[in-house]
Amino acid sequence: MKRINILLVFILTICAVSAQDSQSENNTLASFGAEIDTQGTLATGEMTKKYQNLAVTDTLKTKFTATVTEVCKAKGCWMKLRMEDGSKAMVKFKDYGFFMPKDIEGQKVIVNGKAFVEEMSVEDQKHYAKDAGISEEEIAKITQTKKTYGFEADGVLLEQ
Repeated sequence: MKRINILLVFILTICAVSAQDSQSENNTLASFGAEIDTQGTLATGEMTKKYQNLAVTDTLKTKFTATVTEVCKAKGCWMKLRMEDGSKAMVKFKDYGFFMPKDIEGQKVIVNGKAFVEEMSVEDQKHYAKDAGISEEEIAKITQTKKTYGFEADGVLLEQ
């Protein structure tokens, strides 16, 4: 009888800890924009390969996870995500419907929406550099258009 009681206490303890762990996992994601979940999320490496296969006019509805490298310091209206090959994806938010906190560099996010490749003008590059707080000296060095990875997010989950 004593062994059964000890076994029962052990099993109940494991169940309680498991339930607490799953609740804490759900509580560590802050949601912005449309409500999304983590199912079907691509890893950064998988998304990098998909970007490499997109042409300038292509779009791809997808969801992926990556680390934030920069955020608009003016109001959080865009962010850049580090891709596996060292490039960055510029994320803007659908219809400017939501913004991200300005202090999330280094944190992981899951973004849901449309991925695309675009040719970014010199003017746009300078605008985003200014928003990011880049020095005027560095901004002056921007003189050519460049092919960039873009993303229009309708929802974002932020790991906390």
